[in-house]
Amino acid sequence: MGRTRMKVSNNDWKRINSALDQVQDNGRDIRQIFQSYYEEGKENTEWEVDAAVISFSMFSSRWTTEILSALYIAGDKRFNQLRTLLRGISSRTLSDKLRACQDNGLVERVVEDGPPIRVIYRLTTHGRNCGRLLGPLVAYMKIHNDLVVSED
Repeated sequence: MGRTRMKVSNNDWKRINSALDQVQDNGRDIRQIFQSYYEEGKENTEWEVDAAVISFSMFSSRWTTEILSALYIAGDKRFNQLRTLLRGISSRTLSDKLRACQDNGLVERVVEDGPPIRVIYRLTTHGRNCGRLLGPLVAYMKIHNDLVVSED
């Protein structure tokens, strides 16, 4: 990915940062709700850490995030269209990773009757929700990595 900076208007810069603040506030509120279900002083830290690890484990595998991003941003794609978008992935790896994404409930394989028979890969509802939830993290990291700056 090129390191070209995107300059956004001051108004959009404020809107982006306000939305990120909202996401952080919502995350804090959700965390407080979960904490309210523990008996005082009996928070199960191991369970909390395990839940976080499980939540992120499906995205930590090489190519999973790329597949999710490609389908979220570009929409439904055929196998070779995905391979073109994901520069550097082999056919075998893409096949294996798509199968793993299906097993995790992120992607569905849709066979369209032909002739010719066409196979389309698309995000499930779960996959689209994950994409929407990852969006603010991606935006934050763009700002953090100085890829998005205000016109100031």
